[in-house]
Amino acid sequence: MTASSENLFSTEPSAAPIGIIAMNSVTELGNKINDYLVDWSKRAGIDSETFLIESECPRFSSGDGKGLIKSTVRGKDLFIIIDVGNYNCKYNYFGFQNAMSPDDHFQDLKRIIQAASGKAHRINVIMPILYGGRQHRRSYRESLDCACALQELEAMGVSNIVTFDAHDPRVQNAVPLMGFDNVMPTYQVLKTILRDMPDMNLSKDKFMIVSPDEGALNRNMYYASVLGVEMGMFYKRRDYSTIVNGRNPIVAHEYLGNPVDGKDIFVADDIISSGESMLDLAYALKAKNAGRILTYATYAIFTNGLEKFDKAYEEGVISGVLGTNLTYRTPELLSRPWFHEVDVSKYIAYFIEAINHDVSISKILDPHEKIDNLLKKYGMK
Repeated sequence: MTASSENLFSTEPSAAPIGIIAMNSVTELGNKINDYLVDWSKRAGIDSETFLIESECPRFSSGDGKGLIKSTVRGKDLFIIIDVGNYNCKYNYFGFQNAMSPDDHFQDLKRIIQAASGKAHRINVIMPILYGGRQHRRSYRESLDCACALQELEAMGVSNIVTFDAHDPRVQNAVPLMGFDNVMPTYQVLKTILRDMPDMNLSKDKFMIVSPDEGALNRNMYYASVLGVEMGMFYKRRDYSTIVNGRNPIVAHEYLGNPVDGKDIFVADDIISSGESMLDLAYALKAKNAGRILTYATYAIFTNGLEKFDKAYEEGVISGVLGTNLTYRTPELLSRPWFHEVDVSKYIAYFIEAINHDVSISKILDPHEKIDNLLKKYGMK
């Protein structure tokens, strides 16, 4: 860390008073972020009990909804935090309990922006899972949901978007005049590994990074570079003659790279959806005599349940799965011995503080320097 973020409240002028609206999809995360900001402000002599602004998006029984902000936002530097992937949020619809989809969450976000009525000094949106982000390119006659959503938010007056590990960060090209930060919680991931698995040796002769496919190369290359270890990769051989659920099915995962014999392996991706691809890689690596296998996804959502991962853990194929608290995690997932949660709330608090004080993010956080210090702390540098 090149500068103390906690001192920004006393050393740098803010653009406007901070106001945080944590949508009902991120109540837990919002409270953690608020606690950090309140603590830092009190250290600077600013008596702030909370930065949270209460809001809600009630719905009529017909399904129509509205956004309601319950206190003033006039002149505030407003930060709206939302998890569009939280399917645990439900609402009453013609007597049924309807789980909220990403579309429902995005509509509620727009309702809250409307409810601010242009009175806020600035509107910033923190959306860890980017709405429509997996539909990142057009083939034939297809929609471009994420690009259109970003343009819609820009038209509504949003100044900055902060997202985490975007499936394809090039989508920001749709809004070249709006602030767009794509954040990678690399330091937080490595910190969690060393905290939860202190016997893990991250040296070059004991540890190796493997990219699950060509799309994840950049994030895995960064891990390999900052750790100074070797990297391999898989590529997905697909059957382009057929389409299943809108995609060409994967025929096999082919490995390219140095031998993995006896080395502990770390595989990073942006999302574990069904998890089948990640498990296929783990079994393939074990067949090549790999040591312990750790997998990580910023969004570990497990759409097909946890049973296959339970089995892989019991068989010793995987040693652990890491995932952030940026999206909803089921109580069943949190109870699993193989799951390790990466807390990103403090990182988001840093970003809110930096944006609010119009300070360069690089002035506050240097992940490479922090990782270097972390490795020295554990005697690996």
